[in-house]
Amino acid sequence: MKILVTGGAGYIGTTLIPKLLERGYEVTVLDKLLFGGQPIIPFFQNKKFHFIHGDIRDKVLMAEAVKDKDVIVHLAAIVGFPACAQDPNFAESVNVHGTRVLADVISRNQYVLFGSTGSNYGIVTSGLCTEDTPLNPLTVYGKTKTEAEGILMDTGACTAYRFATAFGLSPRLRLDLLVNDFTYQAVKNKHLVVYESNAMRTFIHVQDIANSFLFALDHTDAMKGHVYNVGGEHMNHSKREICDMISKATGAYVHYADVGEDADKRDYQVSYEKIRKVGFSPTITVQEGIAELVRALPVIRIHNPHSNA
Repeated sequence: MKILVTGGAGYIGTTLIPKLLERGYEVTVLDKLLFGGQPIIPFFQNKKFHFIHGDIRDKVLMAEAVKDKDVIVHLAAIVGFPACAQDPNFAESVNVHGTRVLADVISRNQYVLFGSTGSNYGIVTSGLCTEDTPLNPLTVYGKTKTEAEGILMDTGACTAYRFATAFGLSPRLRLDLLVNDFTYQAVKNKHLVVYESNAMRTFIHVQDIANSFLFALDHTDAMKGHVYNVGGEHMNHSKREICDMISKATGAYVHYADVGEDADKRDYQVSYEKIRKVGFSPTITVQEGIAELVRALPVIRIHNPHSNA
């Protein structure tokens, strides 16, 4: 099987690629390397790994990149509220136009796996959030990812994953994610200042995200054409619960204060019944992810901890 991973040098891609190579797949990464290419260097030891330095908005390049591929895992995006708010036009161009380019160059016999987001839902006023909950994105990030999801689902050859908030270690580590960020602050500063502490969030380890893509490759016929929330109900936690776990693991002091708000208004519990019925559930808990971060963070030196691609 030949697989193209757009944005494969990022947080999810660098966790997924070793798993694909271990299965014997031929893997090509297309990435602009806005944040460097060091995390993908070890993959070049495998002769089945290939790399294209380029931009998903380049239609000629993308047409060539997808030409002989069986599967495209589409991860390339400007990710998160802060990065998208900093340059909305760039976010729109990459997240929406880049995705439209991909939709234009693929054929019907190619399978696309799209990394979408729970930020598509915006404010959820009551009950569990399901795949049928109306989409009401509030930020540039949520709006562009929602539009991109719609573009790919209209092709009829796509499975879209609305992921819970990711956490955990990756070769391309992100520290703008809530669990990673809070654990980093606790380890480095020994204290946290937290707002909206009772807000409910749902989480998934980056290893489980990668495994969910492998699961889709094994269940293509059942999953193609469907959207799934990806996570587990046991991973629905309030921010206060997360902070309690981190404080227990690090000894850090947590101060709860009304000093900000989540622009995406993520305060809801999510149902993962649909993907669980197909057979997928995450296996790594938030506590386990915090423990691995606590072990690793003391040896990490990051100039800009909130860089988020």
